[in-house]
Amino acid sequence: MSRKPADPRYTSGRLFGRLWRGYLRQHTGTMALAFLLNVVEGSTLGALSWLIQPLFDRVFAPGGSSLLPWLGLAILGLFVLRAVTSVASKALLTRVSQKSSTAMQVDLLRHILTLDHGFFQTNPPGALMERVQGDTNAVQGVWSSVILGMGRDVVSLIGLFAVALSIDVSWTVAALVGAPVLILPAVAVQRYIRKKTRQMRVQAGERSTRLDEIFHGIQPIKLNRMEGYQLDRFRRIVDRIVRGQMKMAVGRATMPALIDVITGIGFFAVLLLGGREIASGERTTGEFMSFFTAMALTFQPLRRLGDLSGFWQIAAASLERIYRLFDTEPQVTRRPATARPLPGVPEIVLDDVHFGYEGHPVLRGLSFTARAGRMTALVGASGAGKSTVFHLLTGLLEPDSGRILLNGVDTADLGLDDLRAQFAVVSQEAGLFDETIRENVTLGRTVPEDRLRMALQAAHVADFVDALPERDLTPAGPRGSRLSGGQRQRVAIARALVSDAPILLLDEATSALDAASEALVADALSRLGEGRTTLVIAHRLSTVRQADRIIVMDAGRVVDQGTHEELLARGGLYADLHRLQFKDGDTDAG
Repeated sequence: MSRKPADPRYTSGRLFGRLWRGYLRQHTGTMALAFLLNVVEGSTLGALSWLIQPLFDRVFAPGGSSLLPWLGLAILGLFVLRAVTSVASKALLTRVSQKSSTAMQVDLLRHILTLDHGFFQTNPPGALMERVQGDTNAVQGVWSSVILGMGRDVVSLIGLFAVALSIDVSWTVAALVGAPVLILPAVAVQRYIRKKTRQMRVQAGERSTRLDEIFHGIQPIKLNRMEGYQLDRFRRIVDRIVRGQMKMAVGRATMPALIDVITGIGFFAVLLLGGREIASGERTTGEFMSFFTAMALTFQPLRRLGDLSGFWQIAAASLERIYRLFDTEPQVTRRPATARPLPGVPEIVLDDVHFGYEGHPVLRGLSFTARAGRMTALVGASGAGKSTVFHLLTGLLEPDSGRILLNGVDTADLGLDDLRAQFAVVSQEAGLFDETIRENVTLGRTVPEDRLRMALQAAHVADFVDALPERDLTPAGPRGSRLSGGQRQRVAIARALVSDAPILLLDEATSALDAASEALVADALSRLGEGRTTLVIAHRLSTVRQADRIIVMDAGRVVDQGTHEELLARGGLYADLHRLQFKDGDTDAG
């Protein structure tokens, strides 16, 4: 089977080019200084090996003891210089590494937040967290390693080979006799490491997703005694990661190991060649020791450069995943926000709206009007398309055809921020964050204290908040877990009151509440709906009896509309739904 050709956008050169233009170029001065410091550090090895020859041939010779302190101080100075430049360069490169990776994380999250509803339906939170956190951490040190490799290790090798060549060219050639053997294995190992790293990053995303689902679903896991089942699923994922890590570690270790073998062959060849020349007096012991020191000191730079190729492939695999995400475009695109207000309380008109998910039609020519300042309810069986209407109204989805108008303005002509500023949404899932109750209401907006207090009172949040030790500064807990269901809904209503949007969308806002909580929430919702256009989704028909107009939907179309009494008198789907929910004689039957 032929191997799929690599995407030319994500070759190593292009990836590093994008990395440089996006995150490294602004740190050019810092990296240049770090590079110079690394050059100085790397050059000390060549200087050290060069000083070995006079040490053996002159200092250790008869009458040479007077030179010993000076040569010793020179060698000490080299080590001190190496230590100072090493610390300084690492500090500079760490600064660049941290600032660049942090900027990448922020940019990646900013881009993800521009993507639309469909993207988040196919990309679980754990996988996205791994992209933002794990992949950026994987490339965090790549530029530092490249600069260290180019500045310190390459310069070290150049200096050491210059010393070696100055002593004897034939010895140097003999030391490098096995180097060409490295070329093909190096290419194969790099491809293998990059392939395994891609697999590892995907598996790391699966691990994060599994943990996210376990911790967010801890209650049903315990109630259904699923601890062992979930643990087994997690263990299988981490076992695959362990196996992949082992294979990747072997791949990374292969290049330094090959370099070790080739270096050993080179040393063996030099010993055979140089040993005879020294024994015959053609070369001095100092020359051989200087050459041998130079070759010995190439050992670590060569190993580090060999490992750098593997490290780059690991980083390149993560960079590819990062830039593939950056290159993902939102399917829902709108013009930029202009902050132009719509006049008055909007009337909502859906005109022959069609929409489908992946070729499966959901809305089939849906048309209705929600009158300004009135309550309109959408009812129908599950799958009728009611929630899809809310997603289309708020710009989470785009209609395939047809128009959605607010006071005669096509929503396609509004920026997303302008459009969403028209809506306050209260749904069955309150959507609270692990922040204080105040922050869950204000959502980072600056809200005058009197207005906030009025919203808390109108939504009946003050009824329970005032009794808490920290009042509205009390943390709500993860997903609002420190509050009851009714309390969470009241906080969501207070949030909608503070937003002061002209259109109110209610999606099953009271369906999961007990009678006492529902009464409080219903009262808060009635206050919230005053002076607003309200659109309600409800399965419980008792909650929409007072609606000014009820739209009955079936299979993505409007099949009937009218008041509660009109629809019951006419019969049809609404009357059928009503009979299913209420027994004869029930006081809620209307």
